[in-house]
Amino acid sequence: MGDVLAGNHAVWEFDADSDSVLIRFARGIRTPRLWHALGERRIPLEALSGVSVGPASAGVGRRETLVLRAVPRTGADPLMEAASGQLKESCDPYRLVLPADRAEQAAAFAEALGERLGPGGDAPADRFLVAVPQPPLLLKAYDARVGFDGSAVTFHWSRTGASSAKWRAGDQRFALGALSGVEWVSPDRPGGGHLRLLTRDSAGAPPAPDHDLAAAVFGVGYGAVHESLPFAAAVLAALRERAPVGSVPRARVSGERLRHLSELHSTGLLTDAEYETLRARFTAGA
Repeated sequence: MGDVLAGNHAVWEFDADSDSVLIRFARGIRTPRLWHALGERRIPLEALSGVSVGPASAGVGRRETLVLRAVPRTGADPLMEAASGQLKESCDPYRLVLPADRAEQAAAFAEALGERLGPGGDAPADRFLVAVPQPPLLLKAYDARVGFDGSAVTFHWSRTGASSAKWRAGDQRFALGALSGVEWVSPDRPGGGHLRLLTRDSAGAPPAPDHDLAAAVFGVGYGAVHESLPFAAAVLAALRERAPVGSVPRARVSGERLRHLSELHSTGLLTDAEYETLRARFTAGA
């Protein structure tokens, strides 16, 4: 196995054998809820276009911190494709915030990744390279319950939230073959957000989301980012691949990984508390 870098709310592990980075997101009240939902992600290096280390932006992380930033290739990650640049910087799963005193360790980690990146990193990926997050089976929006079974998306309208136009039209079902894309607008944006299916037979500008039979409207307490974004990513991935949605594989713990943690601890690169936390997390993920 490769190097391990522990930061605020996440741990990154470089696995040179599989040319990938395993990102494990910690659970805690300060960890973004989207990261809670993701749990862990394995990112193949071929899905990245670059990696860098720099100071944290104002308001992101505490003072005297730095950020390790990986840049996913366009078209490589269904989650980031669905997000389309709408995620807050603090929620970006490709950022790792670290104490400034780990600058040397972070630079070595970034250099190790950068040396393994292929020459075609700037070109858009022709397929998704990162596993789709496991979405909720049912997404509760303000005006509908939205379901996805891997082959079709269904809208069951709410009696209290749905517009009269949606209620009169009745529940809707859209097979993947009838769709051309997915539009996700973050509920954190002013005016709220929505999930809209783009159909192949649509023409002209779509109606407002609250009148669109292929859209569900978000609201306060409905369609939160950590629920609606993985859902949108799962639909997008299935639409692109025309295949059942799978879950993110869990990495298996190994004696080599634990030995590596012990080495980091013995050399002072991990504190006693960090070592115990990482050891417990890796063992729990076995």
